[in-house]
Amino acid sequence: MQAVILAAGRGVRMRPLTYDIPKPMLRVAGKNLLEHKIDILPESIDEVILIIGYLGEQIRNHFGNEYRGKKIIYVKQDKLLGTGKALWLARDLIKGKFISLMGDDIYAREDIEACLANDWAILAQHVHGKTRGGRIKLRPDGHLDEIVEGTHEHNDNLMNVGLFVLQPEIFNYDLVKLPDKEEWGLPQTIVKAAQDYDIKIIPATFWLQLTDASDVQRVEKILQIRQKP
Repeated sequence: MQAVILAAGRGVRMRPLTYDIPKPMLRVAGKNLLEHKIDILPESIDEVILIIGYLGEQIRNHFGNEYRGKKIIYVKQDKLLGTGKALWLARDLIKGKFISLMGDDIYAREDIEACLANDWAILAQHVHGKTRGGRIKLRPDGHLDEIVEGTHEHNDNLMNVGLFVLQPEIFNYDLVKLPDKEEWGLPQTIVKAAQDYDIKIIPATFWLQLTDASDVQRVEKILQIRQKP
């Protein structure tokens, strides 16, 4: 099985840490962010497609063509036009059911395995209080209805965390352009697929997001505690 990791962004909000290094290569708790991610992928995933862009040669030079028994393939994204356009660069390489995940978030192996138990899945986390990102809205029957980007004031928000289990049929749908942006969103395109497929919403047990430089110390402490025997 394949995993596609979106790792082309400039990490502008992480500056000055990302002036000379791509955000997915930032080190926390003894590993860079991509190592944290690839190390927890299940054994069933034997090929990783890395979508690289900003300072991407650093990623290529670090991982080479194989990492811990997993084949590594690189795809260059020259223009940053959203997560949808990034994934679509890999469409001709996809062989079957696959997983797509963000290059700068940290997930848990058990959550990935729970998602992979389904044909289609979105990993999501309940966030209390004001938050920003993709808020998942469900129909009364629990079926995926909408993913709304922005700032949300609700007491309990079910947020998309950027990890999806998808089938090659996702590429049959036209990418959805985000309002007032030159970006095409993968989550919003998955919502279109939800009209035809049952896409499971899997609650995350663990998820860490690095948004700006101030997050590094916080995430480091959490990971150090988690890694203790």
